[in-house]
Parts: sequence; structure tokens; C-alpha cells
Amino acid sequence: MKKLYVIHGWTYTVEPWARTISLLKSEYDIEVEMLHVPGLTTGSKNVWDIEGYKNWADKNIPNGSIALGHSNGGRILLNLCAEKPNKLKHLILLDAAGVYEKSAKRDISRRLSKIFAPLKKSALLRKVFHKLVGASDYDRAPENMKQTLANMLSSDKKLDIKKVKTNTSILWGEKDTVTPLRQAEKMHKMIEGSTLVTYKNWTHAPYIADPAGLARAINKIMETIK
Repeated sequence: MKKLYVIHGWTYTVEPWARTISLLKSEYDIEVEMLHVPGLTTGSKNVWDIEGYKNWADKNIPNGSIALGHSNGGRILLNLCAEKPNKLKHLILLDAAGVYEKSAKRDISRRLSKIFAPLKKSALLRKVFHKLVGASDYDRAPENMKQTLANMLSSDKKLDIKKVKTNTSILWGEKDTVTPLRQAEKMHKMIEGSTLVTYKNWTHAPYIADPAGLARAINKIMETIK
């Protein structure tokens, strides 16, 4: 039985992954170990940065493993593989974060956050405000994780994806509006020898939109790894 390590994205529960994990085991004989990210699906009061998460992943994933990173989990694995190209046997990126793009929305959000600082006194108004500027993840986060999320976003400026020499497969949803398809295409170009497969009906979370399809896609990759 082959084993796959998974680092989830910015979420506070891995329950939505249950169907995909079950199918990987029952249909394809693939064992999945879901790593619970500190501050998200396991408790932590610390403020984390990419260095901390990179070291955490390095400690929890054995050398020579196959690992999949979704969204922020992909960002963590990209940073790990950029520093340690031989750490993993194979890297699977699923709608991964890590490509830095100047975001007018993000800049506007920061400016408005200062201008409308009094909104902090009203939870309802703050929720509406963050929704308008596309920062719902920020609004849901505990205080330490708000700074952690900011650290993750800013870390993309320093990530040199071209340093990733690990055998890499990229899976992406064409309906992904969180990490758009253009980011997958950039990753594909920057990671030498990588493969990119896209899926028309997948969103940013294919384990919710199409768990059976995601399990098949992962299995296809696993079958090619010797």
C-alpha cells in the first residue's frame, strides 16, 4: 500500500476531506496521513510564519515521501522543496497557493482597514466589511492566526518557485477563483519537468466538488510513481 501525506489548506476542519480519503483507501489501496496544521486543525496560540511551517512539515514528513499540498498546504510544501529539493519523492500541488501577485483588492483592504478602524468595535459591520473586500478567512481567524495569514501571504514575495526541483504533479480546478488557473500555469512553467492537469468542474476545493474525481486523479499520479 502506497502512502500519501496531505497538508490541508486554510481550514479549521478536515471533515470535508473524509470522502476523498475513504475512496483512496477503499478503491485504490492508498493510505493517507492528513497532517493537522498548527493553529488551524490543531491548537496553537503562536503566531506562525513560513519558516515555522516549513520546519514543522520537514519534521512530520519522512524523507522520500509522497506529499500533497492543497492551497496554503501547497505553499508550505513549495517552500520546503525549494530549500530541500530531495526531501520528497514526489510533490502533488492541488490548487496551491504560493504564486505572488500584486493584489489591488488586498491593498485596498489594508487602506480601508486603517480608515475604518472603528469597525473593529462592531463584529457585524466588521464581518460585512471583510466580506466586501474578500477577506472572510481573515475575519474567521483567531487573533494569532490573523497575523499568521498575513505572514503566509507576504511570504510569497520571497518564494522562488524555480528552485523546486522535486518531481511535481499539478492538479487544478478551472473554476477556482481563490487561486486562479493562471497561477497553475505559472507554477507549471517555473517548476522544470512538472505536469499540469486541469478539470473543468473543479472549484478551489475539489475534495468537496468532486471527491471521486479527485481520488481518481491522485491515483493516476500515484500509479506513475515507482
